[in-house]
Amino acid sequence: MTGTEAIFGTDGIRGRAGEGWLSEEAVERVGRAVGQVLARDAGPHVALLGHDGRRSGPELERALARGLSASGVDAKTTGLISTPGLAWLTRAGDFRLGIMVSASHNPAHDNGIKVFSGEGDKLSDEAQEEIEALLRAAAPASENGAEVRPAHDAKLESDYLDHLLQTAGSDLSLAGIQLVLDCANGGGSRVAPRVFGRLGAIVHTLGAEPDGDNINQDCGSTHPERLQAEVVARGAQMGIALDGDGDRCILVDERGEIVHGDGIMTVIARHTAEAGGFRDPRIVATVMSNRGLHRALRDVGVKVVEVGVGDRQVVESLRKEGLQLGGEQSGHIVLGADNAYIGDGIVTALRVLRVLSETQKPLSELTSPYQPMPQVLLNVPVSRKPDLTELPGVVDLVREIEEELGEDGRVLLRYSGTEDLARVMVEGLDASEIQALADSLATCIRAEIGA
Repeated sequence: MTGTEAIFGTDGIRGRAGEGWLSEEAVERVGRAVGQVLARDAGPHVALLGHDGRRSGPELERALARGLSASGVDAKTTGLISTPGLAWLTRAGDFRLGIMVSASHNPAHDNGIKVFSGEGDKLSDEAQEEIEALLRAAAPASENGAEVRPAHDAKLESDYLDHLLQTAGSDLSLAGIQLVLDCANGGGSRVAPRVFGRLGAIVHTLGAEPDGDNINQDCGSTHPERLQAEVVARGAQMGIALDGDGDRCILVDERGEIVHGDGIMTVIARHTAEAGGFRDPRIVATVMSNRGLHRALRDVGVKVVEVGVGDRQVVESLRKEGLQLGGEQSGHIVLGADNAYIGDGIVTALRVLRVLSETQKPLSELTSPYQPMPQVLLNVPVSRKPDLTELPGVVDLVREIEEELGEDGRVLLRYSGTEDLARVMVEGLDASEIQALADSLATCIRAEIGA
C-alpha cells in the first residue's frame, strides 16, 4: 500500500476484500481521509453508508464508520441498498457525503468503495487526489480504533422506494404485465421486486436472496441465461437483469433475446424523439457503443455524442451539453437531470416499461430499428504501454483499414486500465472481413510491443 499506483480507479477503490486497500485497517484509514477532505467546515456532519450483498460489506462499513468518527463525522447506514439508491439518498437527505461498499458486477470475494459528495455525485479528480495524498502521507495505525457502528435507519429504504414510484409516474400502471426480475443477489434485492409489484406487475423474481456469497453468481446482468429461459417459459412481456450494485440493467424481450444498453437507448431515444420530447436531439454514448446505434437514431433525427469509456465521462458530457440521455453498452443508462444524473437500473427499466405501455408494442418491435454491426474484440498481451499513435506500423495499418471500411466501419485501439492488454476493436458490415482485419492489427501490435 505504499506504491505510486493510483488508489482510486475509474470507479472508486476495488480489489479483493480483506487485502490491500480493502483490509479493515486500510478502509478505516480511507474513512478518516475522506472525512478530513469532505467535511472540513464546522459540523456536525453525518455520512450515509450502504453495502450490496457481499459477506464482507458490513465489516467494511464498520471500518469506514471508525475512520469517519476519527474525523468528526457520524455515520448512518441503509444496510443492503443499490449504489444509485445510496447516491440518491445522500443527495436527498441531510448528509455531508455517502460511501457505498460494493464491487458492482465482480464476484463475491471482491469488494470496493465508492464515495459520493453530498449532492450524490462521484468525487472529482481533485478530491480523489487529495484523499490519496492523505493516505500516502499518514502512517498506518498500529491497531483499529474503538468500535463504532453506523446507526441503521430503516426508513431510508422506504424513502428510496417512494422516490422510484414517483419517478415512474402516478399514471404508469403495469397491471397484468408479467415480468421476470433478476436482482443478481445484490443491492437491489429488497427494493426492486417491491417497486414493480406496487405498480401492478406480476413479478417472477430470481436472484433476490443474497447470502453473502452468491452475488453475481450465475445471475444478474453478467449471466442472463436463466432469465432468458424464464421469460420464454412464463410467457413474460419482459425480463430485467440488474448487476450486483443495481446501477446497470439489461433487458430480455418476450422472445428471450437480450437487449443491451445500445438497444435500451434506441428504445428510449426514438420514443422521446417521436413524442417531441427532446430539447436537444442528441444523446451521449461511449466509443464502445455499436455503430448500429447511430444508424437506428439517424432516421428520427437524433445524433450521438461520443465520449471515452466510463459512466463518469457520460455524466460529464450530459451536464456540459445539457442533454437528457446517455449510457454504455453494458446497460449503465443515465437519464440526465430527470434522475439527478444518477444511473439507476430500476429507473432504466421503468422508463422502458413506460414506452411499452404508451405504444402498446412488444419490446422486440421497439428494439428492431437497432441492428448491431458485426464487431470483433481482441485482447493482445503487451510488455509495455507506449502511446499507440506513436507506433508507426500500427498507425499506418489503422489508416489503411479505416480507408477500406469507409463510413460503415471503424477501428478502436486502447489499453486495458487494469491489465497489461491492448484491446483491438474492429466494426464493419462483413463479419469475415473485420475478423481478418482485427487479426492483422493484433499481429502488428504483438510484433511491436507483445508480451
